[in-house]
Amino acid sequence: MKGGRSRAETKKSDAKLSVKKGAAAAGKKPAKKGKPVKDPNKPKRPASAFFVFMEEFRKTYKEKHPNNKSVAAVGKAGGEKWKSMSDEEKAPYIAKADKRKSEYEKNLQAYNKKLADGPGDEEESDKSRSEVNDDEEDDEEGSAEDDEDDDE
Repeated sequence: MKGGRSRAETKKSDAKLSVKKGAAAAGKKPAKKGKPVKDPNKPKRPASAFFVFMEEFRKTYKEKHPNNKSVAAVGKAGGEKWKSMSDEEKAPYIAKADKRKSEYEKNLQAYNKKLADGPGDEEESDKSRSEVNDDEEDDEEGSAEDDEDDDE
């Protein structure tokens, strides 16, 4: 073959270009697999002023355009409307967003404090309370039956 590369040469050059997963991983620390698990009890971040506006806008838009099934069209129309609004028109949405943000910060502080105090203690105490209450109810029922037997 004139000017062509042989198969052996092609394999060698491909081997140099390709990254070997086994060799690369052997020399380095093992990578973390996936994202860390999110805590379902952690408070969710509040919506921005725009998203507070969009909650209301979606309702009015769907009333005016009941046949529209496109989410993108609603978002696009909402974005255009938001851009055209003055600061005075945006003020109520900004106020609602600020209120939600302050509530979120309070909830987050409470959540972080609960984590710092130790989350496992409360679950155990709730279980022990219910078990104690169950035992007390059983004792009361048993003592009432004993009283009836004594009367006879």
